[in-house]
Amino acid sequence: MQYTFIALVENKPGVLNRVASLFRRRNFNIESLAVGRTEKTDVSRMTMVVDCPNGDVDAHRIEANLYKLVNVIDVQDVSRLPAVTRDLALIKVKAGPEKRAEVNSLAAIFRARIVDVAADSVIVEVTGTEEKIEGMTELLRPIGIAEMVRTGQVAMTRGANSGIRRMPGMEDSHYEDDYEVAEMTP
Repeated sequence: MQYTFIALVENKPGVLNRVASLFRRRNFNIESLAVGRTEKTDVSRMTMVVDCPNGDVDAHRIEANLYKLVNVIDVQDVSRLPAVTRDLALIKVKAGPEKRAEVNSLAAIFRARIVDVAADSVIVEVTGTEEKIEGMTELLRPIGIAEMVRTGQVAMTRGANSGIRRMPGMEDSHYEDDYEVAEMTP
């Protein structure tokens, strides 16, 4: 089963490497990883989709091991909560002038945009759920996909929900409080 974790980490060199190494050492496969700064320039947000064959047991192990990393401020499991998840893909399609109308109509159906046109190809930008992007990819494949790049999923819980925290003492924490505690530790 796939689990989605959001980790707030210090925005410092080497943090991404430490997190990725943790997953490698524990033999967990990261299905998707997206990292970016938050509203605080010294805090980054990592959204990780991880395959957990043993379900909640593996999810608990992942969370506990992430908290052992010194640069990790907060970890939340948002897998079973109402959340908005999005992925972005840029897809270069081999399309001469005779195929552009077909690509454009597919893009319109998926609320995607054509962001570049060359003599022999177009680049389509599509944002949405993983299923939406997979659906568009399958319809563009017969036309001819030359290249594709995806960002990985980002997720945010809806409303006042915060993710599940399995670590003792972390159930009622919020990242502003966690960050203050992290700043106090040497």
